[in-house]
Amino acid sequence: MAVTSEVSTREAEVLTLVGEHLSNAEIGARLFISVRTVESHVSSLLRKLDMPDRRALALHAAATRAAGPRPAPALPKPLTSFIGRTRERAELTELIKTQRQVTAVGPGGVGKTRLALAVVADVAADFADGVWFVDLVPITSPDMCVVAGTVAMALGIGEQPGRGFDRAVLAALADRNALLVLDNCEHVRDGVAPFVEQLLAACPGMSVLATSRARLMVPFERVYTVPPMSLAGDGDSDAVALFMDRAAAGGWPPNHAMRDQVATFCERLDGVALAIELAAARWTTLGLDGLAAGLGDQLRMLSGGARADDRHRSVRAALDWSHALLESEDRMLLRRVSVFMTSFPVEAAADAAGLDKGAVAAGLARLVEQSLLVVTDTPTGTQFRALETIRQYGLEQLEAAGEVTDARAGHLRWCLAEAGDLSVVRTGWRARFDAAADDFRAALGWACEQPDRRSDAHGLARLLAPLMFTRHLTGESQWRYEQAAYLADDPAAAAELLRHAAAAAGCQGNGDDMYRLHHAAAEFAQRAGDSAGASIDLATAAASAYRFWGRFERIPAREDLVALIAEARRLAAAPTSAAPADIASAVAAGADTVQDSAALADIARSGAVTIDPARAEAARAAIALAEAVVLANPFGAPQGVTDVPAPEVISSAERAVELTHGTRDPFAESAALDALAAAQSRAGELRAAAATARRRIRLLSTTPDNPVGTHELVGALGQATEFGLGAGDLAGARRWGRQLAEHPMLAEVGHTATSRLLVADALAGNVDDVLAHSAR
Repeated sequence: MAVTSEVSTREAEVLTLVGEHLSNAEIGARLFISVRTVESHVSSLLRKLDMPDRRALALHAAATRAAGPRPAPALPKPLTSFIGRTRERAELTELIKTQRQVTAVGPGGVGKTRLALAVVADVAADFADGVWFVDLVPITSPDMCVVAGTVAMALGIGEQPGRGFDRAVLAALADRNALLVLDNCEHVRDGVAPFVEQLLAACPGMSVLATSRARLMVPFERVYTVPPMSLAGDGDSDAVALFMDRAAAGGWPPNHAMRDQVATFCERLDGVALAIELAAARWTTLGLDGLAAGLGDQLRMLSGGARADDRHRSVRAALDWSHALLESEDRMLLRRVSVFMTSFPVEAAADAAGLDKGAVAAGLARLVEQSLLVVTDTPTGTQFRALETIRQYGLEQLEAAGEVTDARAGHLRWCLAEAGDLSVVRTGWRARFDAAADDFRAALGWACEQPDRRSDAHGLARLLAPLMFTRHLTGESQWRYEQAAYLADDPAAAAELLRHAAAAAGCQGNGDDMYRLHHAAAEFAQRAGDSAGASIDLATAAASAYRFWGRFERIPAREDLVALIAEARRLAAAPTSAAPADIASAVAAGADTVQDSAALADIARSGAVTIDPARAEAARAAIALAEAVVLANPFGAPQGVTDVPAPEVISSAERAVELTHGTRDPFAESAALDALAAAQSRAGELRAAAATARRRIRLLSTTPDNPVGTHELVGALGQATEFGLGAGDLAGARRWGRQLAEHPMLAEVGHTATSRLLVADALAGNVDDVLAHSAR
C-alpha cells in the first residue's frame, strides 16, 4: 500500500495502539488526548496509508510492529530547566559522536540522567532513525531476556513466534542508525552488559549511551565520569546557579549578594545536584542559615516531597538504592571507611576495616566502580574519598552495625602511625599532612572522649603540635601543645609541653596566653618536684610581660611581676625533692639562691635533697634576666623608679647575658641579649644595640625550628632591622628586614614584618621595592 505522506510521531503512536485493538477512548486515555483528537488522527492515518477501514489499519500496524521498531518517540521532557554543565555537555556529546558505546557513571543524584537527556537532544539529528530512551529502573531481574524485553516494549517490537525478545530486537535494529539510551543500569548490569555487547556486534549502525552508578565492563566501552556541579569560588559556579534557580521557584529568590555564601554552602554539599535541589526546595522555610545549620545531618535535611522516582525523594533513598546493590563485605568496608574525614590510602582503610590490605584494595575498587567512592592519583599515591553525604550515610550504617569502636580504634591506630612517620620524613610531608589533617583532628577528638584511650590521645596530640607548628598553623599548634600537656601522666612532661605552648602563643602575638602558660608550666613543674624548673617558668613569665609588652591586651601590674620574681627566688632556693621543713628553714636562714646557701649545701650533703647544678644555674640566670627586664622598663613603676641610670640597666642586662651564656641554652641567652639590646637602645647606644641584635641572630642560626627558637629568631630579626635603621645601617636593615618578611612563619601573614622592610626600602630610596611590597 502506498504511503501518500509522512506519518507524524503522534500518528505513529495512535497507529500502534490501533494495532493493539484499543478503542478510541482507550487510546485517548493512554496518550492523554481527547477522543475527538484520536478520531482525527485515525482519519488522517486512513488517508495517508490508503487504508479502507480501521480493521485494515490494525492489520497494517501489527505487521509493521513485527517487522521493526516504531518511530522513535519524543524524549522524556524534564519538568525543570537544565542548568550549566557546558563543559560536560560538550565532552559527552563528542564521545557519543565518536564512540559506539559510552557509559556515563557517577553517584546517585549527581545528575547523570539530566545530562544524558540534554546531550541526546543535541545529537538526535545525527542519527537517521533518532533516539530511543529506555528507563531500566522498574526492572528487578538482571536476566538479559528481561532487559531485552523491556527494550523491545520501549521500541514497540512485539514478541515473535520461535524468537526471544533479544533476537527480535537485534533483527529489528540490524539496519537502523539510531542511539539507544539505557538509563539506570547499575542494578541490572549482569543483563545489560551481554545485551549491549550482542547489540553492537549485530547492529553496526546502532550506538548506546548508558547511565549507571557502575561501569558495564563490556568491550569497547568508553566511560565518562559525571562530576558534581562545578564549585568555582567566585559565586558564578554551576552549583550556585542551580541553587539560585531552584530556590527562586519557591517564590522567594535569594538576593544576588548572597552568591558567595551560597557557593560555600554548595561546596559543603560536594556539588551533588540532587542534594542542592533538595536543599534549595527548603530555602523559603529555613533560609541559608538554617540550611547551613542542618548540614551536620544532611540525610535528614535533604529530603523532599513525592517525586516520580522514589529513589530521588531524598539523598537517603538514593543511597539506600546503591547500598542494596552491594555484597555484604563491601557494605562493611563502606561503613568502616566512613570514619575518614577526607581522602585516605589503602593502608588506612585496612586499619579501619581490620582486614588484609589486598582484600581491602579489591573492595575499594568495587566501591569506586559503584560510584560510592572517588579515587584520585596524588603525589603521595592513590587516595580514596567518600562524598560527604555518602560518608554520613556510612556512619549511620556503622552505628547500626555496632562497629563504631572497632572502626574508630583502627582509624586512630593509622593516624598515630602516620603522624609519627610525618615527624621524621623531610620530603613531601606537607602534602601528606594536609591530606590527613582533618583525620588527625577527628581521631584525636574521639580518643579524648574515651577514658581508656587517654594515652593514645596524649601521644597523638604530642605528635600533632610540632607538625601543626611546622605547617604554620600556629594557633592550633599552641592548642595541641596544651592538650597534650593536660593529657600527660607525667607532670614534668606536661610542664615542658606548656613551655612550647607559651612560645607558640608568643609567635602569634598573644602575650596574655604566653604569660598564662608559663604560670601553668610552673605549677606542673612543682608537681614534678622540679622547683628550679618552676622558678625558671615564673621568672620567664615576669620577663615576658615587659619583653613583649606590645602583645598584651593587659600588661600585668608591676607589683605582680616583682612578686613573681620573689617567688622565683624562693623556688630556686628549694631544690628538687627537698623536704618542706628543710626548705623553710633554709629560706628563713636567708638563702636567696642555691649557690650562696651553706644551709642548703649541708642539706644536700646529708642526702635529704637532690640538687641539679645545671638547673640551679638556669634558674639563677632566668631570675637575673627578669630583674634586668623589669628594672629597665618603667611600666607601672612607682615615682622615681623610672630614673634608674642607664649604665646600671645595661650592667644588669650584661650580667643576665653572662649567666645565660653559662647555661649553654641559646634560647635563654637570646632572651638576655634582647634585654641588653633594648637597654643599649634606650641609652642611645644604637650601634651597640644593632651589634647585639646581630649577635643574637648568629646565636640562633643553628637552633631547632621549634616554637621557642622561632619566637626568638623572629624577635631578633625584627630587632636587628629596627636598630639597624636607628644606627643608619640601611643595607643591614634591608637584609634583616627581608629575612624577617620571608620567614616561613610570616610569609603568608607577616604584614608587620613587611612594614619594617618598607621603612628600610623607603629610607634607602628603593621606590620600586616599596611599591611592590606595599601592595601586600
